[in-house]
Amino acid sequence: MFRRILCATDGSKRSANAVKTAAALAHGSGALLTLVHVTPDYRTPYYPDGVMIDWPSEKDYKRDCKAAADKVFAKDIALALKEGAEAESLHAFGDSPADEILAAAKKAKADLIVMASHGRKGFEALLLGSETQKVLARTAVPVLVVR
Repeated sequence: MFRRILCATDGSKRSANAVKTAAALAHGSGALLTLVHVTPDYRTPYYPDGVMIDWPSEKDYKRDCKAAADKVFAKDIALALKEGAEAESLHAFGDSPADEILAAAKKAKADLIVMASHGRKGFEALLLGSETQKVLARTAVPVLVVR
């Protein structure tokens, strides 16, 4: 049925449900499961002269983000193994999670994308946007949305 499944994860309970669903599908169809976690790009702050801010270097930022992503992956890979599926991980940096998820799906040659819906509604959804909605609007690959 599916050969390559990509699942976006952010470490939340909702994304854990998506990982569990993706892992069950991967196990049932013998598919390879790729987990992707997106971290915002490094930003150098702008502040007026005379203001002192202790800001991490880009190297420290990326190291700390990788460590945080590795914790997310460790939990999600264990969850996938519990469902009977092996999983690989992909950590990406980017300002648009949707764009990075789509790039990861292309790289992994995914024939299914699994994502959680965080259930934002109304004005909150309008302001924050929905990464799931953006992925749905921009891909020809089937997307399974898990609540």
